[in-house]
Amino acid sequence: MPHDSHHFVFEIDRAIRTQVVEKLEASPELKLSESIAPQLKGVYVLYRKGKLVYAGKALHTTLRRRLAEHARKIAGRDNLSLTEITCRFLTIDSDWFVRAAEDALITNYKPLWNLSGFGSHVPGKGRPGIRVSKWDKDFPLRNSNAS
Repeated sequence: MPHDSHHFVFEIDRAIRTQVVEKLEASPELKLSESIAPQLKGVYVLYRKGKLVYAGKALHTTLRRRLAEHARKIAGRDNLSLTEITCRFLTIDSDWFVRAAEDALITNYKPLWNLSGFGSHVPGKGRPGIRVSKWDKDFPLRNSNAS
């Protein structure tokens, strides 16, 4: 198609991504703990030793509850320490924008743990025949004899 200097395409996804990343990176980086975030919905990222490793959302829950789940999960794992983990978060009022912001963060950063099974709430987890995630293999449950 020839270049048409009069043709305009709205790049809403790029605009959202730019704004979300800019606002997130301007927010303080905090040590992950069970009570670090407010009881509001929004998006968050986790860093391990300064490297962004996970992006997620709290939509049908709160940032406080979701980050507390992650803090407990990390604290109960081998090969990983809660002291290595920091976070940033943004509160967002609109459900649609929470989803859009999470997508923007994942698209922009391509976090390693988003593909590993870290944030999963997998139905049937632990049952025979359910595949063990990469995250569970890399960071097994502390004092676990299970494979």
